[in-house]
Amino acid sequence: MEKQQPPARLQTYSNELMEQIFHTTVEGIMITNEKMQITLVNHAFEALTGYKSSEVLGKFPSILQSGKQDADFYKVMWSDIQSKGFWKGEIWNRRKNGEIYPEILAIHSVYDDAGRLTNYYGIFSDISLEKETEKELEELTQNDFLTNISNRNAFNELLFDKVNSSKDSHAILFIDLDRFKQINDTLGNEVGDLILKEVANRINTIVGPSDIFARYGADEFVYSRSNIEYQKEAALLAKDIIKLFHRPFHVCGTEVYVTASIGISIFPQDGKHIEKLIYKADKAMYFAKQNGRNQYAFYFDDLKKDSKGLIVLEAELRKAIQNKDFFIHYQPKIGLAKQDIIGVEALVRWKNDKLGFVSPSEFIPLAEDTGLIIPLSEVILEKVCIDILEARSQGNIHIIPVSVNIASLHFQQDDFIERINSIVMQYNCSPHLLELELTERTVMKDSDDIIGKLIKLKGMGFKISIDDFGTGYSSLSYLNRFPLNYLKIDRSFIQQITILQDKQAIVEAIILMAHRLRIKVIAEGVETKDQARLLKEMGCDIIQGYYYSKPLAAKELLDFIELWEIYRQERNI
Repeated sequence: MEKQQPPARLQTYSNELMEQIFHTTVEGIMITNEKMQITLVNHAFEALTGYKSSEVLGKFPSILQSGKQDADFYKVMWSDIQSKGFWKGEIWNRRKNGEIYPEILAIHSVYDDAGRLTNYYGIFSDISLEKETEKELEELTQNDFLTNISNRNAFNELLFDKVNSSKDSHAILFIDLDRFKQINDTLGNEVGDLILKEVANRINTIVGPSDIFARYGADEFVYSRSNIEYQKEAALLAKDIIKLFHRPFHVCGTEVYVTASIGISIFPQDGKHIEKLIYKADKAMYFAKQNGRNQYAFYFDDLKKDSKGLIVLEAELRKAIQNKDFFIHYQPKIGLAKQDIIGVEALVRWKNDKLGFVSPSEFIPLAEDTGLIIPLSEVILEKVCIDILEARSQGNIHIIPVSVNIASLHFQQDDFIERINSIVMQYNCSPHLLELELTERTVMKDSDDIIGKLIKLKGMGFKISIDDFGTGYSSLSYLNRFPLNYLKIDRSFIQQITILQDKQAIVEAIILMAHRLRIKVIAEGVETKDQARLLKEMGCDIIQGYYYSKPLAAKELLDFIELWEIYRQERNI
């Protein structure tokens, strides 16, 4: 048994000094006699408990008991004090005002020279703040701060417990929001955060009692469902989640349309370890993105090859950009009023020695994800300028305007105007022959910087058009702020214009509003005679699509223009 006695050296100090130290320490101190009656407390005791010294002298420490510890707790505590001479631990006590608080408490026995018990003393500190911080940290390690749902750590732990405590099949869904970076870049992170919260709220409405749903990363969510007997059940769940994105998100007075791509892995056939299951679901999600987005895909073994293929594709793309190994095809745009070719759209093509012909649907998204879209866009513009010069050198005096797609990331660069102006000047190509196509999402931020850029570009002679209109925000009210020449309706509306009345109504409304703003309308993706006829009846200005011509190489385009003019003249005879 430890016998506490004052060290001899302390006896050399004055009682006044000892008393000053006793009363100025921040820890509460309580001294009792051998019968556990309180004989002395310091000022910190009074401040921490709310009791004055006069209120507790002669009383027992039980005056502070909170009732949170049971008899067994005190039995163990006193057993330690009697056998070891001290006890230390966390305990909940009660202040005079009734508030319960946690403290760290150390109790010691004091014996005289003869070994007789004379006193007990306790030293304690209020650890309420530490406990609150501890609680917050625990919540943060389990909950996502923004969406208030489980986070990556909690998901991994819960899923680990599930797969290790049952023999049932489990579906793991990896959910990634499509083109979410563009929303953050155009509308700002605050709007992006509001959308993430609403995404979590919507998906939470279908979460079952045994399901696990969590935010895994920036715009990534994960979902696990147990007792999956057939893959079809996981597919139905994925479809239900995708349906939740059909309604627009209303944030800051704007309608924002967001879609999601989902990858699915199944325990145990795709793996028995959490990391592997999530990895495979992630790979399946990327496969869904590469094949059009806004859909789901199951993991399959060939995706291993695909991930290696992406590495090769990126390496070859970098080389191709450096060597400018691209060529341009041009798709004519037909003015419906006079049936004349009023312009063409430049569409990039790439044939690689190692990979063969690579579809733009493969290398454009990769370029966007890696930032290579900026140098690629500039290579495309150079190629267009070269083709224009080549056509001029062959005696083609009437050169029709060429529209070039401008990536959002490229447009957002501070030196964007200087860079494209440098290319145009280098090849002595007039800006009046070029039309810059910007997606709806790119300009939707509606900032002074974007408007200033567009006005400057228009002043330099470039024509400006909004591409893929209707896919992002479907709002026409902001258009009057921009110096636009053309509005291009997305092909998804045109393809169903003769089938679905709601698509027809939307297209008609867009044409009407655009004309009121003196903006000409282009319909892209026109493939049938009925589509062309209906668009003409609606007053659409320009048509582009396979109904008139596929994208053509530069020489083929010149031949097409010549034949088209002959056709027009014959019709006018």
